[in-house]
Amino acid sequence: MKRTDAPRRTVVPHGRSTRRAITTVGAIAALASLVLTGCTAETDAAHRTSPAARADAAATGEKLTYAQDLRISDAEQHLITSCMRKQGFRYWEEKPLSLDESRPVGYVQDDVDWARSHGYGSRIMAKEDRARLRNPNIAYRKSLSHSRQKAYDIAMDGDRDAVLLTSRTPSGGTITKQSGGCAGQAEKMLYGDPAAWFRADVTVRNLRPLYVGKLLRDKEFKSAVGAWSRCMSKAGHPFPDPDAARRSTREHSAEQTRAEEARAFANETRIAVADATCARSVSLRSIGEQREAHYVGELSAKYGHALGAHLRMQRQALTRAERMVPART
Repeated sequence: MKRTDAPRRTVVPHGRSTRRAITTVGAIAALASLVLTGCTAETDAAHRTSPAARADAAATGEKLTYAQDLRISDAEQHLITSCMRKQGFRYWEEKPLSLDESRPVGYVQDDVDWARSHGYGSRIMAKEDRARLRNPNIAYRKSLSHSRQKAYDIAMDGDRDAVLLTSRTPSGGTITKQSGGCAGQAEKMLYGDPAAWFRADVTVRNLRPLYVGKLLRDKEFKSAVGAWSRCMSKAGHPFPDPDAARRSTREHSAEQTRAEEARAFANETRIAVADATCARSVSLRSIGEQREAHYVGELSAKYGHALGAHLRMQRQALTRAERMVPART
């Protein structure tokens, strides 16, 4: 389940131009606060240990876990680092978080132990923010002369002759990305065909607006949310839904003293633990996953090819990533 404050933790190395991914027609509805099955914190298959069980999961088309997705991102960083150094530039791979800290949090979070340690992840997000501000790649690029900065950008993204990828989203928007340089080379080495990967990825990651309204109105899902709300009220936290509970923990000033932050985090943790406990007691995640799978299934006739291609290329990238970098711990 994705963290509500970060729709997707795509690794975009600092120094890569923001022009690489531009929404050119309208805003793409991220709807990051409602992710039930898109990338669960851990699927049941992730807990299986036998090679046969893992093979069965792959054969049935199980989606990648967040740990596997993270390994692909780490491999991309590794490839970019190697490429940039060959081009005569220094580059530092970005790994500010542990595997546990990188765990995505979505609309439904039912891991009580994780909530007890991290609340809704506010301290993790603060750690990420600090890492971005202190990113050595930004400081290094700024230290270069104007001509070397230009050369750095070309090495990273390619020059004006680099391929410009464009893809329509299911909701009608258009996303454009320049594919060249070390970044484009890394994607090619992982996914094989950057253009095909871009098309599939844009489609799959923007399907949610097509069904999220139906899911929110779904009787079975609404009933489960109602049961969760009653459970929370009994626990002393009267909220209508998980999103309201999470938002309540952010109602504080941006600048806090250490004591204020500690009190805010203690409150966040109390609510997050109650949230996860109630979600587990009413099976909110499993019900949400089942209903979301139903609505995604309704889209398979039109988008089944993109979904299949996306998973196939992800697994190809994972196989290659496993040869390059260790799993994050």
